[in-house]
Amino acid sequence: MQMTVTEIRSTGALSDSRADWDAIAWGPVRHAVRRLQVRIAKAVRERRHAKAQALQWLLTHSYHAKLLAVKRVVSNKGRRTPGVDRKVWNTPRKKMLAVTTLRRHGYRSLPLRRVYIEKKNGKLRPLGIPTMRDRAMQALHALALVPVAETTGDPNSFGFREYRGCADAIAQCFICLAKKCSPRWVLEGDIRSCFDEINHDWLLRHIPTDTKVLGQWLRAGYLDKGMLYSTLAGTPQGGIISPVLANMTLDGLDAAVR
Repeated sequence: MQMTVTEIRSTGALSDSRADWDAIAWGPVRHAVRRLQVRIAKAVRERRHAKAQALQWLLTHSYHAKLLAVKRVVSNKGRRTPGVDRKVWNTPRKKMLAVTTLRRHGYRSLPLRRVYIEKKNGKLRPLGIPTMRDRAMQALHALALVPVAETTGDPNSFGFREYRGCADAIAQCFICLAKKCSPRWVLEGDIRSCFDEINHDWLLRHIPTDTKVLGQWLRAGYLDKGMLYSTLAGTPQGGIISPVLANMTLDGLDAAVR
């Protein structure tokens, strides 16, 4: 029989962490987080920014959200790839204990571990790998930021967004190009080093999230071959929250193109 998160917490000690993690009923956990996300989106839509901020704070301190943040980190493709601390959460006990470490008070982000991925053209694409704890903190704050990004985002933005993908972009292209009066030309563009060049000061002024925590991620630096380098611009391409930050930075292109 499955236990709900509330029942797990009321039983007390983590005497059997394996049973605790494996017994979590994820349906109620996701439902609790989704309810808060809907309230955040509603507050943003109604331009009640103070209320949205308060709800975001509530979500990032929610036990349910912390559970989901850890689950995302330990379930994705990079779950076996450690950061600079060489730690991975590969046992039920570590996963349960990780939930208790996701606190704003005393939190300090560690530098990224720099790795290089070969591209099709032979060039190397640098990736910054955060520690498991930093990834989980990013996932936690992304849960509170995504409702804002989805409410304020451009209608014709399809990359790195929930429930959107290439098929939606293709469908929109068909709608725009299948008419007799449709444009005859398509403009394709690419932003050079998009993730690497985003201005930190702009992010801290305009992204509606905890700027103290965001600033730590942006300025954490990275380790490459034993040397520590500072990060003066950009967001780490290996960071969970980076796609959301990039999309919010690019919001407004729809209006600019028109």
